[in-house]
Amino acid sequence: MLDAVVAASGSLADRIEASHWRIELPEVEPAVLEAAVAAFTAADEIQVERMTKQGRRTFDARAAVMRIDVAPPAETPSGVPDSSCAILELVVRQVTPSVRPDDVLSGLRVVADLVPPVSPRVIRLAQGTLTAQGAIVDPLDADRDGATIGEH
Repeated sequence: MLDAVVAASGSLADRIEASHWRIELPEVEPAVLEAAVAAFTAADEIQVERMTKQGRRTFDARAAVMRIDVAPPAETPSGVPDSSCAILELVVRQVTPSVRPDDVLSGLRVVADLVPPVSPRVIRLAQGTLTAQGAIVDPLDADRDGATIGEH
């Protein structure tokens, strides 16, 4: 289904408060990721470095992370569990400077020396406005009170 709504004033970017990510880490054992996540959550602050338009910048990657969990192993198309692919679920609050999934991976390297041997696969599952319960909802939900202008 595809629909459109007339958005109230303000930019869409101003309505994005958080993002939900899934990071697949091939050739990383789930137990290794679980230990790294435990170290990450135990830290009050995790300083990471990233190159920005203004040059190299150091910032806290921990403060923006609302939730970080190791997901159960995914199944391959054949239905056989792939135990050598750890999966990280992550909810990150939009802050300045923005904390991206690669910043969280850098934080895991800082606190637990986790260095994935293969490039991770990063998938954004949702982004939008935060509810009081911490759920992420469509940033245009507030404008949807029956104002749908097209549905296909």
